[in-house]
Amino acid sequence: MQRVTVTAGSEERSSELQGSRPFSPCIANGAERSKFEQLKADSAYLRDPLAAELENDLPNFSDGAVQLLKFHGSYQQDNRENRQKGQERDWQMMLRLRSPAGRIPASLFLAMDDLADRLGNGTLRVTTRQAFQMHGIRKHNLREVIGTIVRGMGSTLAACGDINRNVMAPAAPFDKGAYPAARQLANDIADTLSPVAAEGAYLDLWVDGELSYRIKPTRAVNKVRERQHDAGVFSGDAEEPLYGTTYLPRKFKCAVTVPGDNSVDLLTQDIGLVAFADANGALRGCNVYVGGGMGRTHNKEETFARTADALGYVDAEHVLDLVQAILALQRDYGDRQNRRHSRMKYLIHDQGIAWFKQELKAKYFAHPIKGMRLEPKAKLQDYLGWHRQGTGKWFVGIPLLCGRLAGELKRGLRELVETYQLEVRLTPNQDLLLCNIGTAQRASVRTALEAMGITTPEAPPLLARHAIACPALPLCGLAVTEAERILPQVLDRLDAQLRRLEIEKPMLVRMTGCPNGCARPYMAELGLVGDGVNQYQVWLGGTPNLTRLAEPYVEKMPLEKLESTLEPLLLGWKAAGGRRSFGDYVAKLGREQVESLLAATA
Repeated sequence: MQRVTVTAGSEERSSELQGSRPFSPCIANGAERSKFEQLKADSAYLRDPLAAELENDLPNFSDGAVQLLKFHGSYQQDNRENRQKGQERDWQMMLRLRSPAGRIPASLFLAMDDLADRLGNGTLRVTTRQAFQMHGIRKHNLREVIGTIVRGMGSTLAACGDINRNVMAPAAPFDKGAYPAARQLANDIADTLSPVAAEGAYLDLWVDGELSYRIKPTRAVNKVRERQHDAGVFSGDAEEPLYGTTYLPRKFKCAVTVPGDNSVDLLTQDIGLVAFADANGALRGCNVYVGGGMGRTHNKEETFARTADALGYVDAEHVLDLVQAILALQRDYGDRQNRRHSRMKYLIHDQGIAWFKQELKAKYFAHPIKGMRLEPKAKLQDYLGWHRQGTGKWFVGIPLLCGRLAGELKRGLRELVETYQLEVRLTPNQDLLLCNIGTAQRASVRTALEAMGITTPEAPPLLARHAIACPALPLCGLAVTEAERILPQVLDRLDAQLRRLEIEKPMLVRMTGCPNGCARPYMAELGLVGDGVNQYQVWLGGTPNLTRLAEPYVEKMPLEKLESTLEPLLLGWKAAGGRRSFGDYVAKLGREQVESLLAATA
């Protein structure tokens, strides 16, 4: 690839550039930048106006600063339940960690636990992207919270915003097979796609520019990052070579897994990688999937959930180059005028996977993309209960419905982590693993868990085992109704209905308070998607192993009609003998018959 030279901080372009590839479509296509794109371009790599507003005494940030704050890992929220007419909103910040593969060292967990109690709302929450969120942080405390996290060897940079988000991988700390390689690859992708100039802004704002806290990539990652200045991948900006001054059109999500393990919801990612290793555990290469995404908007048919397409197999030495090449292609061709149409899934849907692959190989990636390798049937793994981690070590998976850590459970887990210096790993299913437990410590840890009421972590209630929900009300500004707070009640009701009908098989249930899809409801066998106060769309027909999209069947179902709506389908499923999963039963019936059964209850 040719090396491109530009004047630092400018938009001058070298004549060596190949083809007519646009650097920044909002300029190269002759269109004026949108207000948000201009905000990013004028921000001095995500500093302004955020830096100035951190120094004032106001309880909240302006709209411009709020948008930049996302790149630093935080959302501004208002507790709607505390709103009073004529009074200021109850402004507070949500903060999210960057933790590839969900790894949280003991020291960082203890720091987060302390911060949540002192400067948050007393809770921590495991997200569906394997990171902790804190809620209830006041603006004047935000610098202390982020600074403490950074000094504790954590980070919130790029946990939100138009940039690559937290990279997912199987949380299980197995020392066998491709698991170590997958975890390392997730770390390497996170470092490869980390912004350069924005990291400097991040450290300036939160730890007074202390450079010792910079991300420290491996030598292999540094070599790949050097190639961000090469023609094709280069953004045209020397200080932010991969992203440029306007970063990405929207968020970008990556996940890595091993053959057969679909704990990461692989097909919902912008880039999904299946890592193959040799007999010694060294990475051989990856099957690559592109163009997944869950977000959509009610009553906007041009927005939709989509599963990823197979791109091909790439040898290990080229995987990181491929990942940054794909991101660069989306940077250049993703829609920057219409944010609803800006994700890579729409680019691939509109142009086709053949065009995407051809464009990638012609202008961004010079190495072979081979045919996909055969994979075993995928399974949604959760790692709950006790497992051998490696020689002399164990881990235990603890179910956390909706991922919320609070009260006695939070205090008990802190004591365990502090006493035995256990590493914590978070799963995409919002559960928590306690890792590096020595054989001699197993009995003590087991006794402590039993004292906390966790007697059979390997066997939570069937419906609760894989059910997840987004936070929704009262803090999420996008929520139109409840999700996390009522999911336990919804599962209890469904469980009672299944018991009454003498159905012993579970179903995969996911629930969100709006259509944006943070809990990935469109992959569930039963997805409940908020569409009004106590009203939900009903999505049916996903699979237990997360390999097929569900379809919408009911709009604005009042929650009190949940049982009566599902009853005819559940009876039919029972009559069919229960050989198939509920999602497969619905898919086999076909849309016409399912709608007919649902119409009987309308």
